[in-house]
Amino acid sequence: MTPTTMPALLEQAAADHRDHPAIVDGATIITYAGLRDLVVEAARGYRALGVAPGDRVAIWAPNRAEYLVALLGAQQIGAAVVPLNTRYRGPEARVVLQRSRAVAIVVCDGFLDTDYSAMLAAGDDAAGRGAAADGGEGSVIAGLPHLRAVVDMNSAGRPGTIGWSDFLAGGEEVTPAEIERLAAEVTPDTVADILFTSGTTGVPKGVMSAHRQTIGTAEVWARGASLSEADRYAVVNPFFHSFGYKAGAIASLTAGTTIHPVLTFDPEELMRLIQEAGITVLPGAPTIFITLINHPRRAEFDLSSLRFSIAGAASVPETLFVQMQEVLGFDEVAQAYGLTECVVATRSRAGEDPRHIAETTGPGVPGIEVRVVDETGADVATGTDGEVWLRGANVMLGYFEDPESTAAAIDADGWLHTGDVGRLDEHGCLKITDRIKDMFIVGGFNVYPAEVENTLAAHPAVMESAVVGVPDERMGTVGRAHVVLRPGATATADDLVAWARERLANFKVPREVVFVTELPRNASGKVLKTDLRDAR
Repeated sequence: MTPTTMPALLEQAAADHRDHPAIVDGATIITYAGLRDLVVEAARGYRALGVAPGDRVAIWAPNRAEYLVALLGAQQIGAAVVPLNTRYRGPEARVVLQRSRAVAIVVCDGFLDTDYSAMLAAGDDAAGRGAAADGGEGSVIAGLPHLRAVVDMNSAGRPGTIGWSDFLAGGEEVTPAEIERLAAEVTPDTVADILFTSGTTGVPKGVMSAHRQTIGTAEVWARGASLSEADRYAVVNPFFHSFGYKAGAIASLTAGTTIHPVLTFDPEELMRLIQEAGITVLPGAPTIFITLINHPRRAEFDLSSLRFSIAGAASVPETLFVQMQEVLGFDEVAQAYGLTECVVATRSRAGEDPRHIAETTGPGVPGIEVRVVDETGADVATGTDGEVWLRGANVMLGYFEDPESTAAAIDADGWLHTGDVGRLDEHGCLKITDRIKDMFIVGGFNVYPAEVENTLAAHPAVMESAVVGVPDERMGTVGRAHVVLRPGATATADDLVAWARERLANFKVPREVVFVTELPRNASGKVLKTDLRDAR
């Protein structure tokens, strides 16, 4: 039986797969026993910094071995992990740190020429959205009074940061016995992670999952993929995303699978890794597979080791799954549906025709009930569109310190109202057909128009805007902003794109800006975004 806390899972994995590689990151090879030892070392480092059970520890870094050590080390002592998107800019990261009151953050200064610690420290009041002018006792960054330490896994030596080796060495004063005691006090219901999602209002909401839920999600995914010690899993999906974290790293730990973190998506480097490491499992957003299928050098690489893939998180071209098998050589392909609040909700059935897989995300996974309902909450007929509701053990605990949003999302009977529109077929398989919410997905990442619109509204020339997602062959969807300028003001599309790029992660930046004299509205004054999506 799989343990229901992360410390227990790690201990069992170390016992069952002791000398088997847990992580292979370039020249770095960490065995399962070695991973357990490194995690304990990191846990001691956190304790030396004053991190306590129930605290929040943020991680703002790419897929590296150190990321998993940092994550598991925090969870080893009962702290909750708060992953941050590596594409965030300083203002976005500060909002999450403020809302979560994280006491420590692990960054990777220098990744893609980005100094995360400098972006945090440089946040002015406007960028920090009302940050306090100074920190607090023990604070290392103004406006973030709870933040007591910035650890740099890259040890770039930026002012105010603690290098990775110094962080690990700093825990020498903390006894292993103390870590063992704290690990034993972690329960299945202890909060393991808080993944912040902007939400339709543009205000970040922290999705809380307990240890039992994060492991339960990972185990369901691992069983569906038939993961084993023989597998080598290239995790392209970011560790800060539930797909790379729970369906990637933690799923691998439940099965003794070797994790190959992929730092950035470079198609040739990825194909070289598949060939040299004998990668067997490679899930990802459809964009990844479309790029590989159409790459001019694909035939130069031996991809025959590929066994299993799930492509999800965006609209899927009809021929994709056929091509994944016939061109890339996967033995099995699948599609799945989930959201941060319930990471793995449905999955296509094993052995399905790839053309059918493209049409449905499959039935509910074990432990998850699926309903499709009308506006009154009554089930609709087979083949009829309605809102998708989910219920089960792996639905989130709720939103962090936001009971109103939690009550709005999960009803008294435990059903999560997803805001997604779908239909069930005669086999109980779900097809997602639309979104009640305006959120759209760019290359696997959620974009909430309200956040982009709020950013554009801060530009002195912009009176109002409406952002919608429009189809894109490579990314699935990209953003298009319809902008009304203030009377007498001038601005170009390039001006507004540059403004957004300075303040938002690049996937949130509109691909196109269309200037209009007014936005289409209904009788109540609501912007008709359907009209804007259809406009060319």
